[in-house]
Amino acid sequence: MSFIRTLLGDIPTNGLGRCSAHEHLIIDAPHIAEKHPDFLLDDIEAACVDLREFREAGGSWVVDAMPIGAGRCVNKLATVSQRSGVHVVCPTGLHLPMYYPPGHPMLSMDRQELTELFVGEIAEAIRSEADPLPYRAGVIKIAGNLGKLTPHQREAFAAAAETSRRTGCPIITHTEQGTAGEEQVQLLLDGGAHPAHVVLSHTDRLPDISYHRALLSSGVTLEYDHHFRTHVKDGTCPTADLVARLAPDFPDQIVVGMDMARRSYWHGHCGQPGLVWLLTALPELLREHGIHGNLIERVLTYNPARAFAFAEVSKAASH
Repeated sequence: MSFIRTLLGDIPTNGLGRCSAHEHLIIDAPHIAEKHPDFLLDDIEAACVDLREFREAGGSWVVDAMPIGAGRCVNKLATVSQRSGVHVVCPTGLHLPMYYPPGHPMLSMDRQELTELFVGEIAEAIRSEADPLPYRAGVIKIAGNLGKLTPHQREAFAAAAETSRRTGCPIITHTEQGTAGEEQVQLLLDGGAHPAHVVLSHTDRLPDISYHRALLSSGVTLEYDHHFRTHVKDGTCPTADLVARLAPDFPDQIVVGMDMARRSYWHGHCGQPGLVWLLTALPELLREHGIHGNLIERVLTYNPARAFAFAEVSKAASH
């Protein structure tokens, strides 16, 4: 049976409820507080405020997207999940250099070193400094620059692909302003990752319909999270336009999140619109764009369960 790996254990995909497919529940590190103070999300109870609202609106699970060394705090994430009753998928992986302190060792690791680190966190245990924690990662987060990946990012994408091939773990990527998706897909698929378990995030920030069709035609899933930003600003919703035009042809390959990596977005930090916006306002926007209920439920429920499930791994690939 296919499963999702959450911090509190593996759970079957059957019967899962609605999902936020790209989130930042906890970001907690001194360099984040100094360099990006609005990104500091270190309060467990503040996160629980939004997650409880999310659960009451029908939400079941979220995919966190802050990987190793970039403010990830696994013990806090696990506590948030326990207290809120919402399942949390925790990432291994590597983010953009801007989220790391100078000289962080991951920024100079080669492909093999990154692969072994990622595989260990998925198959054995997440590590905090030298000590293993009683949790395992359930997704590989990897990130690319605007327009083109750097040489080290290409190595990291190759490591993510090899890790996924060996473990079956799904991959979620960061596309900077939606760009360089083609390069990301090529690297991951050439490296042996299964397209059905690859998710490219933020691509709706580049709302070029032909670009999205080309990416979807490769078999990967696209994650959209720019919806509330544009709608709150000027009342338009290019994301809903994309879903309306693409979901009929690619009904299984679109998921949505909020990507609320700022204190100013969270109800728990006295911000707006709150995580629950995904389950209240967004479905209404999609209906206004002519998207019927079955497709909305695919985007919120069935597609993330498919994309973030572990793929079956052959014995040869696991060694």
